[in-house]
Amino acid sequence: MSAETPVAPGQFTLRRQQFRAWRGTRPFWAGLFVLISGFPIAYFPYAHLQVGHLTLAMATTAGAGSLIIGVLLGVLGVSLWFQKHVRTFAGVAAILLGLVSIPVANLGGFLIGFLFALIGGAMAVSWAPGAPSAPETATAGPAAGGAPEGVYSTDPAPADEVTENPYSTGPALTKDPSPAEGDEAAGEPNDLSGTSPGNGANGRHSAG
Repeated sequence: MSAETPVAPGQFTLRRQQFRAWRGTRPFWAGLFVLISGFPIAYFPYAHLQVGHLTLAMATTAGAGSLIIGVLLGVLGVSLWFQKHVRTFAGVAAILLGLVSIPVANLGGFLIGFLFALIGGAMAVSWAPGAPSAPETATAGPAAGGAPEGVYSTDPAPADEVTENPYSTGPALTKDPSPAEGDEAAGEPNDLSGTSPGNGANGRHSAG
C-alpha cells in the first residue's frame, strides 16, 4: 500500500464521530456536571474515614436526605442527555437541589457537589439548540429581457440554411440562390402572383 492511498476509518473513529454528532444535539456537558454533582453529595454522609485506630463517620441526621438529593441529581443529569426538552426544568431543579444540599449533606459534599450542581444547572438553563443550516437552492432565474433561457438560439445559422425569423409574420425570405437557379436578387420576397414590378409583368399574369 502506497503512502498516498487513503485509509478507511476504523471502528473507533466511526464511533467517535457518531458520539460527537450525538453530543452536539443536546446539553451534554450540563448533564455530565449535574450527574457528577450527585456522587459526592450522596457518598460523604455514608463514608467512614480511618485515622489510625479511630474511625471517623461523617454521617448526618439527614443521611437519607443526602441520598435522595444525590439520586435526584443523577436522574436529572441523565434526563438532560436523553430528554433535552426538559433542560430548563432540570437546570432549575439542579440548582435548587445543590442549595438544599448545603445544610443537609455536609455542605453539599464539601462544596464539591454543590459547585458541580450550580454550574451544570446554569449550563442547562442557558443551552439552546442550534439553528439548522438553510439548504442551497440551485434554481436559475430567467434570462435577460424576461424570456426563458434557451428559447432563442445564440448559435449563428449555417450558410446554407434560411436566415429568417421563425416568429416573424412578414413574407418569407428564400435562401441565397445559385446562378443556375434564376436571376432573382438574393433576399427579395418570393412573389408568385406575377404582379411585382421587378419581373416586368406590370400587373398582368404571365401566360404558360
